[in-house]
Amino acid sequence: MEKLKQQNTKSKYGQYFTPQIVADFMIDLATIPTNAKVLEPSCGEGVFLDLLQKKGFNNLSAYEIDNTIAKQFDFVKYESFVSAVIEEKFDLIIGNPPYIRWKNLETELKNELLKNQLWNKYFNSLCDYLYIFILKSIELLNENGQLIFICPEYWLNTTHSITLRNYMLQNGYFEKIYHFNETPIFEKVTVSIIIFKYIKSKKTKSTIDVSKYYVNQKLTIETLTNLKHKTSSENIEHLTISQFKTNERWLLCTDEIKEELKIVENSCMKTIKKTTLFADSSEIEYHTIGDFCDIGNGLVSGLDKAFQLNGHLLNEKEKKTVLQVVKAKDIKPFYYSTITKYLYLSENTTEEEIKQDYPNFYEHLQPFKIELEKRYQYNRVIPYWQWVFPRSFNLFSRNEKRIFVPCKERISNKNYFRFALAESGIYPTQDVTAIFKKEKTKESIEYILSLLNNYRTFDWLKINGIVKGNIVEFSEKPIASIPFRAINWNNENEILIHNQITETCQSLIETKNENLIQEINHLIDKLFKLC
Repeated sequence: MEKLKQQNTKSKYGQYFTPQIVADFMIDLATIPTNAKVLEPSCGEGVFLDLLQKKGFNNLSAYEIDNTIAKQFDFVKYESFVSAVIEEKFDLIIGNPPYIRWKNLETELKNELLKNQLWNKYFNSLCDYLYIFILKSIELLNENGQLIFICPEYWLNTTHSITLRNYMLQNGYFEKIYHFNETPIFEKVTVSIIIFKYIKSKKTKSTIDVSKYYVNQKLTIETLTNLKHKTSSENIEHLTISQFKTNERWLLCTDEIKEELKIVENSCMKTIKKTTLFADSSEIEYHTIGDFCDIGNGLVSGLDKAFQLNGHLLNEKEKKTVLQVVKAKDIKPFYYSTITKYLYLSENTTEEEIKQDYPNFYEHLQPFKIELEKRYQYNRVIPYWQWVFPRSFNLFSRNEKRIFVPCKERISNKNYFRFALAESGIYPTQDVTAIFKKEKTKESIEYILSLLNNYRTFDWLKINGIVKGNIVEFSEKPIASIPFRAINWNNENEILIHNQITETCQSLIETKNENLIQEINHLIDKLFKLC
């Protein structure tokens, strides 16, 4: 019962307690004397306070909203840091602030924020509880004071955190950022985590030291030591990037990559004329895959092994209902390697009809019947012989070529994605997303395929896509947002390059000669240089 109570409190206040080796690493980032004034604004169980004392820091202050923890420290104030009236300034503020989306905040915390002057000045109900901890901490720093926090990375580039980001740049600069992609630092937390060191200063610094760790395993002292000392490692990348700018997303990539992405977006520009109540205005946007393609997530069987056919003898009627499927594991850049056969019966088929007309299907399904009946039913009754969610089936039944891509792709050990061309009559299941040309699109499917497999798309999605750890998601929305280099059909040179890309791509798929990829990318380079 006590454990359950602690779990509920943890969820309520967004508490995720920092491992000792991580807290120790963060404290060592501070460059202050031991008599400096230090604040921990959400001390949790006190891991930072304990280590600070052991390292000789005794001028410590701390706040904690949960009065059941950190009882071993007589200076902890059990009140909300958000509402606390704090008159003094600090040389170091360090810790692990709570992070809770507004929609998940307890009513008492929402009401507290709504009454808070700082919150009302800079934030709104689309913002995260984390933001007020960062901003108020900066307010409480002395000039040249240091802020060292561990928190999720998402606020670096979301629209709703732009006021926080601008405030930070107006009041100081970043010195170091450590980015942990899939590293499981906190229990049951899957978001990417960063540790940052920020200096409050009227001056600035031109660059930021960034280190990225790419391994999905628990942190060790050895790893943290390698990060601290910039030791070369297969799983660690060290970058020096330019200081962030106001009114921009903060990307943890080199200036070269930023410039490349800017070129990509500029070359895909379109001008949209918008009419307002007062006047016409033009807004610059760029073309996207979603403007030129229809996108659908694959069919869901609910129990894949029950519908796969492996060397089964089938009668003529059964052969006509078999689906030809490409699985994610069989997709390569530009083409696929294997087709898997699946049984598929229309929604109107009865069990008696299956016994009579599809006896081999019926026999195959029987060993899986109990499992099939336990599948998620999507708020309807689904017979065991039917697929649970044949979404986008009409789209997939189009008599035209389509592009397949795995729904999720790990990028920690490669620098490419796998978009493959499939013929009419080939279907995707739930681990694959399919892309079709819109009827109005003049560009060839091979041209679209070549753009998607180009390194520019990889770099753009790595920064702008839905990336969780080192997994990039390829559902409809992120694919639709990819910049698209539309052809100017009044430009003979562009038409020529388009046709050359199409023909070279067709040759690559037919011959499986991967040396042609370089030729395709060279042609795409020429196209982008025309902008």
